[in-house]
Amino acid sequence: MNSLFNYINKDSIIHRLSGATKLVLLLFVVLSAMVTFDTRYLICLTIFSISLLVVSKIKLREIKALIYITVVFLFMNNFFIYLFSPQYGIELYGTKHLIFKITNHYIITQEQLLYHLNIVLKFIITIPMVVLFVYTTKANEFASSLNKIGVNYKIAYSVSLALRYIPDIAKEYSDISMSMQARGVELSKKENLFKRLIKSTHILFPLILSSMHRIDIVSNAMELRSFGKNKKRTWYVASKFKRNDYIFIIISIILLVISLVLNYINGSRFYNPFI
Repeated sequence: MNSLFNYINKDSIIHRLSGATKLVLLLFVVLSAMVTFDTRYLICLTIFSISLLVVSKIKLREIKALIYITVVFLFMNNFFIYLFSPQYGIELYGTKHLIFKITNHYIITQEQLLYHLNIVLKFIITIPMVVLFVYTTKANEFASSLNKIGVNYKIAYSVSLALRYIPDIAKEYSDISMSMQARGVELSKKENLFKRLIKSTHILFPLILSSMHRIDIVSNAMELRSFGKNKKRTWYVASKFKRNDYIFIIISIILLVISLVLNYINGSRFYNPFI
């Protein structure tokens, strides 16, 4: 069964980077996108982010599940932003350029559309960076990456274990679902969505019990091997920084600095093209 978090083995410059480098790249690029609403810079970051995805050689069909979830979430996010704050763009930019009016409260303005465009660009920047890290980094390498940037190795290993067992839990969920359908519980698309959601909750109890049993086995195995006894540990998959690692880290820092400088130049996080 395909998982949202499966490692995709490719031969690319991104795959050959250290896990710590990819983590720094993810954090700094996403942070650069979050701290500014300068549309010009967000467009540049979007091009950079998509370019890295192309360089990684990961195909869209290999991450279609993640793309589908992102598109749905992005649509819902923008819909609810407009539903509850249809004139938020006017408040942000201090001007009003009306395109057309639905009601006295619900109007379409250039300012609101620009704000929604910025939100969309932030998502487009973030998703390729998440994909690059999750799909090009092995679970053990992820743990060593966290530890390398200062996270306690116990926490790092816990996160690594969680990511490693997500595919197993997803497979187990599918197996339980198939077993229930074999016993006559309709969970296919033939049933309406609401009833399928209600019946799907019946899967949770055996899934939770199975997960707790798995946790008990793993924790006992780690305890028998004296995990956590020492303050530090070594990693089989830890890799030393190479030239490309330093290049990408420097690029990450530069992108964040540019974002902060633009905030200073613009006088705020928002670039206002209407004045």
